[in-house]
Amino acid sequence: MNTIAPQDHAAILAQALPYLQQYQGKTMVIKYGGNAMTEPALQRAFAHDIVLLQVLGIRPVVVHGGGPQIENALQRLGKKGQFIQGMRVTDAETMGVVQWVLAGEVQQEIVGLIHQAGGKAVGLSGRDGALIQAQKLRLRDLQDPNIEHDVGQVGDIVAINPGVIQTLQQSGFIPVISPIGFGTDNESYNINADVVASQLATTLQAEKLLLLTNIPGVLDKQGQLLTQLTPAHIDALVADGTISGGMLPKLAGAMDAAKAGVKTVHIVDGRVPHAMLLTILTAQACGTMIQAQ
Repeated sequence: MNTIAPQDHAAILAQALPYLQQYQGKTMVIKYGGNAMTEPALQRAFAHDIVLLQVLGIRPVVVHGGGPQIENALQRLGKKGQFIQGMRVTDAETMGVVQWVLAGEVQQEIVGLIHQAGGKAVGLSGRDGALIQAQKLRLRDLQDPNIEHDVGQVGDIVAINPGVIQTLQQSGFIPVISPIGFGTDNESYNINADVVASQLATTLQAEKLLLLTNIPGVLDKQGQLLTQLTPAHIDALVADGTISGGMLPKLAGAMDAAKAGVKTVHIVDGRVPHAMLLTILTAQACGTMIQAQ
């Protein structure tokens, strides 16, 4: 940035004005995951960008993942993670690790980085303020719907109570949410962070949903980036096997959010510094954009 002439600095800022006017006071939900969570320089850049968005009048809500950190913790216990259709199989011991890593270690690190960047953040799990009520996920096999996979304490969201988030936003705080829900018998559920972010964006009537990941976006079978998708395109990509694994819940949630009124959903490469700002404040094509039509 030091090599950019002052006039060019001013031009860059001026180009952001229409976007700032459009998004003033609007809520944006950002799912934070992938390599951006494990590389210190990208962690700091993410925190600074979140604070900048708030200073500019946008209301960011962060939902974080923590797959690599959970894997490391399980390995220290001699356990190996298992996934079915992109969902982590979560027995009771794994659930304890998930809660400790997400609501303790990862969440608090993000909150601390936002504070260092000059913002004010509050960490929440789905238990806080009765935010995320869940039930056991009944995971149907993609090939044979008569087969149901038991993935343990993995949750399916029943209801989201946004009151605590809205109260924090009105007081100038940035909510940082761990994807853990609670059941009717006070049991805990591990919920896919992409699913939480998507349903939260719908409930909050967010302007945008950004899913930060560790790939450039949705790729076709030749490895080329698909810059725009609709629900019909996504259905076709799932049917022919182009989309699989962890991308399945990500795109299912993105599609649901777009259909429910979130204007645009973006799958963005979190390895690119300031990818959020490029997506929100410029016309720069960044990742894959999903719209209802």
